[in-house]
Amino acid sequence: MTRRAWWLLGANFLIPGAGSTLAGNTRFGRFMLRFWLFNLSLVIIAAIMWFVLRGPLMFAFSTGLGLTLLAIYLFIVGGLWALSTLDTLRLTRLIKVDPYARGLVAMLAIVCMMVPFFGAAWASALTNQAKGLVTSLFGGPSAGITMPADGRFNILLLGGDSGADREGRRPDSISVMSFDAFTGSLVTIGVPRNLERFSFADGPMKDYYGGGLYEGCDVDVCYLNSVYTEVEVYHQDFYPDAEARGSTPGIEATREAVEGITGLDIPYYAMVDMQGFADLIDALGGVDIDVKERVGLGINDDGSEGWAPPTTYIEPGMQHMDGEIALWYARSRYESTDFARMERQRQLQEAIIQKFTPGNLSGRIGPVSQAIAKVVTTDLPEGMAGVFADLALKSRSAGSQRLDLVPPLIDIENPDLQLILDSVQATIRQDPKATPTPSEDGAPQGLARDPEDERAVA
Repeated sequence: MTRRAWWLLGANFLIPGAGSTLAGNTRFGRFMLRFWLFNLSLVIIAAIMWFVLRGPLMFAFSTGLGLTLLAIYLFIVGGLWALSTLDTLRLTRLIKVDPYARGLVAMLAIVCMMVPFFGAAWASALTNQAKGLVTSLFGGPSAGITMPADGRFNILLLGGDSGADREGRRPDSISVMSFDAFTGSLVTIGVPRNLERFSFADGPMKDYYGGGLYEGCDVDVCYLNSVYTEVEVYHQDFYPDAEARGSTPGIEATREAVEGITGLDIPYYAMVDMQGFADLIDALGGVDIDVKERVGLGINDDGSEGWAPPTTYIEPGMQHMDGEIALWYARSRYESTDFARMERQRQLQEAIIQKFTPGNLSGRIGPVSQAIAKVVTTDLPEGMAGVFADLALKSRSAGSQRLDLVPPLIDIENPDLQLILDSVQATIRQDPKATPTPSEDGAPQGLARDPEDERAVA
């Protein structure tokens, strides 16, 4: 009977229902065995989908409903597994077990009950945390799923700066992530915040400027990131439904500007508040970046009283950065240019994406969720977050490219708008795994100079 007890508990722990079936409670045992086989089938199906059809799986589990059902189901699995162990312990007839082994058998039974129960409860709690993030961050009164435009999903990424030395929040870094809807290949387009004399896509701002260039604006300088400030201060009435769409008038105007510059349809945006960016990086356990040039933790001399050059530097080489240092790396202007900052911000974005792995997130989902909720605002609907996550994973193998609309390719004070449009399309059409060879004028491979009008055309 003692040996029988050990075998029943061990078998039931590995295959819930085996103990009850072998010990005589065949009705409950067979129910548990069917339930175990059903769960095993679900795991196999999910594993197959992860490798061959991951998109629908990630879509389902990036919705509040999907995560709620998963959390409930995990709790049911743990509860029934524990109940199966309790039934097996009853059927061991502990009173007939060797007196010296009874305590050990009872302890083993308790362990076999607690491990699946508390494991499932822990997994269910993590799922609920993820659900809280999804429901608070995504969706909204008018959130809806948009089909890909020309076979691509595009999202506008804004780095908002709301430091104590400035009023409100404005986009300090601007880029577009364009994913191929089928392969996941990624093109990231970096747009300088101080780009001038551009045109808008169809919308209120294009009408306000008579379909012409962004000149003679209502703020001090007519830069790309000035559009946000201008609309938030003077023209909020241009976008009366912005809040209902999970956005703001400034973001809607900036979106129209970037759509006009790139020629891409951009249905979604995500803004990261750089002021709280450090918390997210700390929650992820820091980031690793290969620093190319020495970066000073300070600002240039602007005539302020008491200014002093930086005393701390980020040295070249592979560096592990906490949130504070990473934020300096992304924002530092000391003896640097906006274009160098754009490159550093790109590095930081890639380093953060590399940290979003199941292994790294398994013990950090709570702090990471809280940090994301504080620093990110977006109009992505539930489900689409999973679609973009799937595309981001695909891009690691499908390849990615980056096009920065900066000198020598683009004169930011008087840009060739047709060259920008052609450069975007040429980069999108290019094989991401091919090595680009710049032409003599700095345009990406695939562009040629038209001798008649000196414009780059595809």
